[in-house]
Amino acid sequence: MRSQHLWGPPLASVDEVVRGFGAMQAQEFVPAKWSIAQRAADVTEADVDDAFAAGRLLRTHVLRPTWHFVHADDIGWMLRASAPRVHAANAYYYRQTGVDDDVARRSRAVFERVLGDGAQLTRKELAAELACVGLPHTGVPLAYVIIRAELDGVLISGAMRGKQHTYALLDVRVPGCVTPDREEALVELTRRYFGAHGPATVRDYCTWASLTVAEARRALDIVGGDMVSETIDDRTYWSLSADTRPEQERPRRAPVIDLLQDYDEYVIGYFESRDVILAPGGPTDTLRARLRPVMLDGRLMGYWRHTRTASGVEIETVDLPALTGRRAAAMQAAADRLGAFLGRSVRWR
Repeated sequence: MRSQHLWGPPLASVDEVVRGFGAMQAQEFVPAKWSIAQRAADVTEADVDDAFAAGRLLRTHVLRPTWHFVHADDIGWMLRASAPRVHAANAYYYRQTGVDDDVARRSRAVFERVLGDGAQLTRKELAAELACVGLPHTGVPLAYVIIRAELDGVLISGAMRGKQHTYALLDVRVPGCVTPDREEALVELTRRYFGAHGPATVRDYCTWASLTVAEARRALDIVGGDMVSETIDDRTYWSLSADTRPEQERPRRAPVIDLLQDYDEYVIGYFESRDVILAPGGPTDTLRARLRPVMLDGRLMGYWRHTRTASGVEIETVDLPALTGRRAAAMQAAADRLGAFLGRSVRWR
């Protein structure tokens, strides 16, 4: 919890949070903004929206592949590190949808023509341009045309247009994008992952980053003395050493409740060792449809959902043991933090 900055001193800004992680899963746009705010001091939904509109905060397909938030300063090396492996993972789907090298080349020409002057267009508008030259423009094939262009460093997220997402050219949205060699990029990715997720296993890292075990171990070897490991129950966990990590306060006193979004890095950033966050006798799966994890002292104890009403926000907890006394106060404090982020009053039941 402290490595993830859910506990301990909050970070200073949206930028500092996203840069600390390298990439944060943003499958669902609005809840993903809450993941950022939980780790920063006094950050509201409007602050995250401002960073996204300004282009400091980007949302694109990297890692596995799925939507992630990436900072503008990091998008170049992040793509260099992840794109080759994600392209390999997507190869079957490229063949199934007909998104071959020729389609990618012709699509790129379309995107550069219609977005080259700094325009930002919605997916529907890009689809219309692709249709004009006989390129895939509907359904799954369109999705893979866009994903491939993102991984190739052609497309990136633009500013919101009302409730609609837009796309821009990466070279225009992030001029002077830094693209180091791949080994250097993998080393940086390794530092960011274990700095924000450690202790974690090599398998956790490989699944999160779409890497082979050989690539991950090579990067760990290069990072070398900045890493420490510990073996518990035949499972080896890695972290950045204390000398390379920011100073953190002592553990918070229990009970502490955190309301996480579905794909928060605390639950989605681990695969082999996800069982560590499960509480004895509690729920056995961190992901449940339309529900989000309630963490009690860092372990899964139930789920929550919220509804925006005319007067504020209503939070409902599900499959959670009865909360009284200090635990009820901890739940109210968590609800109040969500209300401060949303700028609305919160009622918990």
